[in-house]
Amino acid sequence: MDNREAHVADSQAETLRAATVSYAVRLGDDALVLGHRLSEWCSRGPFLEEDLALQNVALDYLGRARMYYSYAAELEGQGRTEDDFAYRRDARQFSNLLIHELPRGDFAFTMVRQLLVDVFNTLWLEQMQRSADQTLAGVAAKGIKETRYHLRRSHEWALRLGDGTPESQQRMQQAVADLWGYTHEMFEMDTLEQSLVAAGIAVDPRPLRAPWLQQVTSILTQATLSVPQDGWAVRGGRSGYHTENLGHLLMELQSVHRAYPGVSW
Repeated sequence: MDNREAHVADSQAETLRAATVSYAVRLGDDALVLGHRLSEWCSRGPFLEEDLALQNVALDYLGRARMYYSYAAELEGQGRTEDDFAYRRDARQFSNLLIHELPRGDFAFTMVRQLLVDVFNTLWLEQMQRSADQTLAGVAAKGIKETRYHLRRSHEWALRLGDGTPESQQRMQQAVADLWGYTHEMFEMDTLEQSLVAAGIAVDPRPLRAPWLQQVTSILTQATLSVPQDGWAVRGGRSGYHTENLGHLLMELQSVHRAYPGVSW
């Protein structure tokens, strides 16, 4: 290999490294934001056991966010830490999917969101375990075990509330209608992911749409809930365009760190 070829190879490797950093950060954003939303149920669960269960799920997401952010910081090599990604960026710099940042709503809304996300994560993490990036594959191998438990819970609650009282059924159906348009973004792929899919690092989410819809439809049907028509779709999270809800979430999440910058404990 001559100097020119070596330079091209180094440039390609650097481009791939930078793309992997951005990918790890967006996955960390997904986990952090949804984990925070679940943590808002602390002391507000319908009963004590469920209160604790929701916090355990939130902690699973927080642990996942820390692994993604730490790996991004390591790859970047600029001295940043996981705290820099979590606490020192504003809403425009976050790239999480919009469905994760929506307010927690009532318990039906939270359980429907979890069901939709859990089914997707189960399919996605199964594929991600085969990533050419061994660190990301390792995070996926740990995350799939947690996500199967998450899905079992959200599935059970969907049946319990959907096929429950008239009020619980109505609230679940309304939550499905309110959330459905945010699910399309999960299966879209931008140029960043395209380059990483080509390198065997990322997962192409587009083929996951059919099995996701089949599984979600089956669960909703069992729960006496109907599947909405694809009449609307909201997107923009991956590009940094968010709802106003993320700004409010980050204001609370980052308040202590911003009030006492540099403090560690």
